[in-house]
Amino acid sequence: MDDLAGSSGSLGRKAPSTTSDLDSSSSLSVFTNYPLICALVAFAIAQLIKFFSTWYKERRWDPKQLIGSGGMPSSHSATVTALAAGIGFRDGFGGSQFATAAILACIVMYDAFGVRLQAGRQAEVLNQIVYELPAEHPLAESRPLRELLGHTPPQVIAGAFLGLAAATIGHFIAG
Repeated sequence: MDDLAGSSGSLGRKAPSTTSDLDSSSSLSVFTNYPLICALVAFAIAQLIKFFSTWYKERRWDPKQLIGSGGMPSSHSATVTALAAGIGFRDGFGGSQFATAAILACIVMYDAFGVRLQAGRQAEVLNQIVYELPAEHPLAESRPLRELLGHTPPQVIAGAFLGLAAATIGHFIAG
């Protein structure tokens, strides 16, 4: 068992032998971090879907869709689901890292269709109130609040399925 553990004491992972090995391996390891890559790919796909679906529906390019929140599918849900699934595929679904990522994913998704959705609906009402103010009112010229903040449950579920698909496909590609 000692020859499997190596000098770091962890199974299956060889510890860097020098400080320069440690520096180069940790700076390059971000490019081989499977859960991180899955999360970023899922985020990018979700944002691209929003970008191209806006073009398809409205026949106009809206670059804000590449970084904005709200809409179908939820990029937040896709990102955290891909991260959790990637950790599960890499480290196992019974570990504390997966448990932490899964709880984080649940909180983010609850926030997306709960708190942020309600905040967006409140912004709609406040914008309507400000719009109906007389022109001489000090708030009449205020900039409108962003209304598209959260997601409906179907948008969150679609994002979660997208994230799971990205992590699963990545798992089969990475082997």
